[in-house]
Amino acid sequence: MPPKLGARVRLLAAGDTNKNDPDDARSVAVAALRSAGVREVRPDDHAAVLKIWSKRYRDLGRTRTQVVCRLHAVLCDLVPGGVSRPIYAVHAARILQQITPPDAVAAARCELAAAFLDDLRRIDAQIRETRKKLATAVQATGTSLTRLFGVGPVIAAAVIGDVRDVSRFPGRDHFAACNGTAPVEVSSGPRKIYRLSRRGNRRLNHAIHMAAVTQIRHRHSDGRAYYDKKLAEGKTPKEALRSLKRQVSNAIFACLQADARRAAARPGGPGGQQGNDSAASAAGSHPRHRLFGQATPGPGHHPTTAAISAAPGPASARGRAGHSPVAATLPPAKPQVQVERPQPGEDERPGGAARRRPYPAARKATGQDSQLKTQRPKGTSLTGKGTDGTP
Repeated sequence: MPPKLGARVRLLAAGDTNKNDPDDARSVAVAALRSAGVREVRPDDHAAVLKIWSKRYRDLGRTRTQVVCRLHAVLCDLVPGGVSRPIYAVHAARILQQITPPDAVAAARCELAAAFLDDLRRIDAQIRETRKKLATAVQATGTSLTRLFGVGPVIAAAVIGDVRDVSRFPGRDHFAACNGTAPVEVSSGPRKIYRLSRRGNRRLNHAIHMAAVTQIRHRHSDGRAYYDKKLAEGKTPKEALRSLKRQVSNAIFACLQADARRAAARPGGPGGQQGNDSAASAAGSHPRHRLFGQATPGPGHHPTTAAISAAPGPASARGRAGHSPVAATLPPAKPQVQVERPQPGEDERPGGAARRRPYPAARKATGQDSQLKTQRPKGTSLTGKGTDGTP
C-alpha cells in the first residue's frame, strides 16, 4: 500500500494526517477496498536477488568513499603540500613507502594510514566479488538492457531491482515521472515553463544518469551525437544532459517491456520482469520504433529517428540491417479485424426518443392527457390546430 494513499484517506476522514496503529490499519483497509489502482501482493522473484546485490554494491561504494576520504586526510598530514591525485590502493602504498616518520606522532599517522590502506584493499576485493555476482544474476534474467550503450550489469541490476513489474507503468511518460527524468511544468498563463524534477526514485535516476554520462564520454555513441545536437540548438550542457536522460529512460522502458513479453511467452524462467502483453501498455514505446543508445547501431541509424518503420510481417521477411536484436525476438503482431457496427435506430440517436410523442392511450393512462387539457388554451386541440381547422 503506498504511504501517500493511506495519508490521503486519513486526511479525508479526520482532517489531518496524524497516524497511530488503529488509524493506520483502518486507512490501509479503506484504501485497499476502495482504490482501483492498488497492486496485488506477489512473492519475491529474481528481481529481489538483483535488488539485494545492488544494495550491497551501493553500500560498499559508500564505505569505500569514506575510507578514501579518511586516508586522504591522513596522507595530507604526512606529505607536505598534501596529495592532489585520486587515492588508490597502489598509489597510497607507494606514498607510505616513501615516508620516514621523524617522531611518534608521524609514526602513529603512518600506522593509521596503513590500517586505512588495508581497509581499502579489503573493500576493493569485496566490490569486485559483488560485481561478479551482479553480472551472473543479470545474465540469468536474459534481459536486453545490457545491449544499450552505457548500461552494464550494475546499472541493469539497479533498474530491474527497483522496477520489478514494468506493467504497473501505463506508458513511458509514467515511467519517466517515476524515475525523475520528466520535467515539472510550472507554467503561468501563456508562459510555458518546465523545471527539473527532484521527485521520483533517485536510485533509478542515478542509474539513468550514469548511463547518459557514459554515452557522452564516448564520442562515437548515439548519445553523444544527441547531446551535441541539443547544444547546437542553444541548450545549456545541463539541459542537454536532461534531454539525453529522458531518451535513455524511454529506451530502458522499451527494453523492459520487451523482456516482460518474452518472460510471459516463456513461463518458468528466472526473468526479472513480469508484465502483460497488451497493446495498450506498449503503445508508443515499442523497441522497434525507437531504441536510443544502442551499442551497435545498424547502417543509417540516427539517434533521433526511428530505428525501424517497416510494415508488420514475419520476422524472416524484414531486413536485418539496422534492426534491433530485441525486435527480432518479438512475436508477430496480430492482424487487426475491422468489425462493421450496426447503425443506431431512431430511438438510440440523440434526441430520437424526445422527438417521438407517446401513444395517446399511454398518455391517457398516465394522466398526461388531462394535464394537457387543463394547460391548453381555448380553441386548440392535441394536434395543434384550432377548432376551425387552421393551425
